[in-house]
Amino acid sequence: MIETMWVWGTIGLILLAAEMATGTFYVLWFGIAALIIGVLTWLVPGLSVSVQLLLFAVLSIGSLFIWRTYYKKTETHSRVGQAQGEEIGRVGLIIEAVGPTQNGRIQFTQGVMGSREWTAVANKAIEVGSQAEVVAVEGNSLRVKSH
Repeated sequence: MIETMWVWGTIGLILLAAEMATGTFYVLWFGIAALIIGVLTWLVPGLSVSVQLLLFAVLSIGSLFIWRTYYKKTETHSRVGQAQGEEIGRVGLIIEAVGPTQNGRIQFTQGVMGSREWTAVANKAIEVGSQAEVVAVEGNSLRVKSH
């Protein structure tokens, strides 16, 4: 019969391989907990299965909880290939009226982040033909103000 230590070690390695495939950091803690239980069953061979399962649950969920508590994501969106704030301050021409309750369109002579036209949002109404300045990037839209 296969020793319990090898079963836990195999489960731990499978979970760590799954973590490497997904890269989410959630499965990591379950894999580490399984490896710890494998070492524990090697040190204490008479450990009952129910105690092993209880320790596995406590270790994996506890470490996952601790990681989620202290892990802080520094940025919620990706800015790959963009200089930070490069588009702020650019001036374009409003081609569709924009206001607090209506999204419009802004056009630039040179592309901004790969496009010459963008959806524009504004706190105050700006008419077609007016110039507007970019004050922020909000998802797929540019927040603008009158220039």
